[in-house]
Amino acid sequence: MTLHALAGKSAPRSCLTNIPALVAAYYRQQPDLGIYPEQKVSFGTSGHRGSALATTFNENHIVCITQAIVDYRQEHHIFGPVYVGKDTHALSEPAFLSVLEVLVANGITARIQKGGGYTPTPVISHAILTHNASHGEAEKADGIVITPSHNPPQDGGIKYNPPMGGPADKDATDWIAQRANQYLSNGLEGVKRAGIVLGESVLDESVSSGAGSKIEPFDYIEHYVSQLDNVIDMEAIAKAGIKIGVDPMGGSGIDFWKPIAERYGLDITVVNEVVDPSFRFMPLDKDGKIRMDCSSPYAMANLLALQEEFDIAVGNDPDYDRHGIVCQGSGLMNPNAYLAVAIHYLIEHRQGWSKDLSFGKTLVSSGMIDRVVSAAERSLCEVPVGFKWYVDGLFNGELAFGGEESAGASFLRRDGTVWSTDKDGFILALLAAEILAVTGKDPAQHYQALTEKFGNPLYKRIDVPASLEQKQKLSSMSEQDVSQSELAGDPIEKVLTTAPGNGAAIGGLKVQTATGWFAARPSGTEDIYKIYLESFVSQAHLEQLEEGAKALVDQVFAKP
Repeated sequence: MTLHALAGKSAPRSCLTNIPALVAAYYRQQPDLGIYPEQKVSFGTSGHRGSALATTFNENHIVCITQAIVDYRQEHHIFGPVYVGKDTHALSEPAFLSVLEVLVANGITARIQKGGGYTPTPVISHAILTHNASHGEAEKADGIVITPSHNPPQDGGIKYNPPMGGPADKDATDWIAQRANQYLSNGLEGVKRAGIVLGESVLDESVSSGAGSKIEPFDYIEHYVSQLDNVIDMEAIAKAGIKIGVDPMGGSGIDFWKPIAERYGLDITVVNEVVDPSFRFMPLDKDGKIRMDCSSPYAMANLLALQEEFDIAVGNDPDYDRHGIVCQGSGLMNPNAYLAVAIHYLIEHRQGWSKDLSFGKTLVSSGMIDRVVSAAERSLCEVPVGFKWYVDGLFNGELAFGGEESAGASFLRRDGTVWSTDKDGFILALLAAEILAVTGKDPAQHYQALTEKFGNPLYKRIDVPASLEQKQKLSSMSEQDVSQSELAGDPIEKVLTTAPGNGAAIGGLKVQTATGWFAARPSGTEDIYKIYLESFVSQAHLEQLEEGAKALVDQVFAKP
């Protein structure tokens, strides 16, 4: 992709979303699946996402999805409260009200942030888990998070987290999507709704809403912040006096940092306290769009300009399930590099963890992680893309760490028990400060040491145009479709179409040699397929891998 001329620069007025028009479209535009099937409910790796302007995220979508979640709860005997969170995107507020209308009408208790504030994804996961640890089966809780993550301001998103706290698996999301689309096709027949007015009384104290239901304010901030020292060595950070700069990027965690600093005596400076649904304060991403991607050096330009003022600087996306780590003088770390450092540090410094625990990575994450885990004589769990694959392992305390190449991860408490089963940008950000406090070296310095030991990988992701037929061929590939014995001059060691960690189909393939690999996966939403590449040799070798990957996939496309 060609770098946009304004990448990393302030967003001009022409790039800003018309927020009143967007919210009006949420209520005005109604999907018609008979004429426009692309307007149906469709869950990807992290919920249903769309835009009201494109009639893919509108009031009818949200009430139907919520009613479908209610039906799913009844089918699976989930009768406790629903922990409901929202981020700072413009569409999150009206969608939040729509969700509450349906929950209340169905006699379900909804727990919302005290005072009407925002609630990050990992905080919802943590609340579900702590609730269920102290309540019986008859009072099991689950959650709904209203967020499109780091997507542009005009987008909306909603995802369901079952009682295990993390993202719902494919069986659950397929069921919910099918039921929601039935409601849409039937003119919302069977969808229950109740009028909701969120006045001060509702935001500050429990209010009965009929049919045995309640809207209950819940102090998510106190509940989460008070337990952070169970997962991060906050005392070490405080004693070392680490100066931490935080850019919330206008996201849902903005009101958490001051309580964290006050409770644990940390030196934290929030460099941007603006919350604005247009996100006009954001530098443009590489393609010229406003995107709150904390793994992008262009979106993180504001924080990067301040890196010399802090020992560690961190950024998070709007729902706080991703992290961006900036080290003084080194800039923004590559997400893969930081995951490798985090795993290396945790293996050495979590003495309460069993050596039998596995460390999770997605198939398209860096091979550096493989080398780190292998050298420590620990077990690696390699799974398809999507954090949902880590939920069981984290919940059961069998997986110490689960991370994604897209800057999302979580890990166990210091005593080896579950903390969250969804990505947690807070703890990955604070872990960077802990690493510096305990070792005297920041994560970038640790990664340099890893490259000296294991080699310096070059990583790349590209998008290649593909038709629907081609994407279907790619997603149904088998190992037998690869007849080559070499890739970029090296013998092929592995051809994978299922993940070694759990045997799940990866929806594409991964080809691996001793010095590099590539993976190819079709996009679920665009007419492209994605190629992930990594070389432990050189830039020229990386280009050879790219040529070989495209040629191999083209051979598959050419087959009848």
